[in-house]
Amino acid sequence: MSETTHRLVYWTPRVLTIAFALFLALFAADVFEMPLGFWQKALALVMHLVPTLAVLAVLAIVWRHEWVGALLFPLLAVVHLVSKWGQLDWSGYAIIEAPLLVMGVLFLLAWRDRASRTIASA
Repeated sequence: MSETTHRLVYWTPRVLTIAFALFLALFAADVFEMPLGFWQKALALVMHLVPTLAVLAVLAIVWRHEWVGALLFPLLAVVHLVSKWGQLDWSGYAIIEAPLLVMGVLFLLAWRDRASRTIASA
């Protein structure tokens, strides 16, 4: 593989994870339309940002350990699916689970690429 391909395999899952976290954060904006007091809105905002914080926490771990992302992102997809079962239309599940599964696959590819480069350089 060329150096450009290695960089693409390295950066794509990380950039997509950041973009996905920003996408999830958009859902927290509905808090500002709720008829709540300041502290209630602040608490509601924090609660709505928990999924975003979870994705960013996983990203912090998997930045150097891609194999963890290959496990945790699909696990997050399953947790979301189970916790929201019957509450969403199929598209609601697809919007959340599909990117998580794709990120898991991309981190798996990045991990395998790093492993193959380590073996090749040894």
